[in-house]
Amino acid sequence: MKKKRRFKRGEIPTASMADIAFLLLIFFLVTTTIDMDKGLGIVLPAEGEEIEIKKDNILNCLINSSGNVLLGGESIKTKDISKKIRRKIAENDKLIISVKAHEKTKYSDYIAVMDQLKMANAKRISIAEID
Repeated sequence: MKKKRRFKRGEIPTASMADIAFLLLIFFLVTTTIDMDKGLGIVLPAEGEEIEIKKDNILNCLINSSGNVLLGGESIKTKDISKKIRRKIAENDKLIISVKAHEKTKYSDYIAVMDQLKMANAKRISIAEID
């Protein structure tokens, strides 16, 4: 008489499954890099530092809530700011551009103006509040 062989079914050991999942989680958390937004590269003065400046050396740049720009009291398109600022800086190398934005101004409009100032090589920029 032939003896029938019984095969055991294959089993996957699940006792250490939680340990493996935990180690994989730790591995991916440690090896993943997170990109950070750079933002605007602006050097801010020390707290409490105030300097008196002649009014001739200040050029006001006002941005209203709809994105229109006034530069020195004259309306100007955003794309034309860098040309005008270059001329003003050539006339007065101590010129400080005071940027004032309305509280409802879109961030993209503000950044567009700041980009134009950087393209004009404006090194002295003052960020102010509208009273």
